[in-house]
Amino acid sequence: MRVSIIVAVAKNGVIGRKNNLVWRLRDDMKFFSDTTRGHTVITGRKNYESIPEKYRPLPNRSNIVVTRNTDFVAPGSHVVHSLAAAMEYAADIGTAEAFIIGGGEIYRQALERLNVERVLLTHVNAEPEGDTFFELDSVATGWHRTSLGEFRADDRNEHGFEIVEYSRVDS
Repeated sequence: MRVSIIVAVAKNGVIGRKNNLVWRLRDDMKFFSDTTRGHTVITGRKNYESIPEKYRPLPNRSNIVVTRNTDFVAPGSHVVHSLAAAMEYAADIGTAEAFIIGGGEIYRQALERLNVERVLLTHVNAEPEGDTFFELDSVATGWHRTSLGEFRADDRNEHGFEIVEYSRVDS
C-alpha cells in the first residue's frame, strides 16, 4: 500500500487556524477531491470535525478517523485510536493508496513513523496567522520535487499557489 500525504501550506508553514482553513482555493480543493477519490483518507478527529457536516464522511472514499477518544463516533467512517491501527485497517480493506489528510499532529506522526512515499504539497503564496503548521523542512531533503501546476489568484482562488509532488528518493 502506498502512503501519501496531501496538504496545503502557506509560506510561513501555516495550514490552519482554530480548526479551519485559512484560505479559499477552489482549484486546490478540486485537486484534493480528484486525487483522493476512490482511495482511503486518514484524518485526525479535529480535522474530521472541521469538515462541514454535509461532506462527512468524504464521499467516494474510505474514511478513517484517528482519535484517542474511545467514545468518538463518526457515522460512515471507521474510527481507530492510533495511526498504526489506521494503517492496519487500510491494509485489511485492500487499500492501494492511503492519503493522510491532516491535521498537524497526524502529519507529524506520519512523517516520523510511516514510510510516506510521496507528499502532494500545495505551496500557498500567503502568510496568514495560524495555530497549526506543517514542517516544510520534513520534505526538504531526501525527496524529488515535481511541479504539477501553478495557479494565479483569481475569482476561484484567494491566493496564487503551486501544487508540487515530492517523491521519496531511494537511499
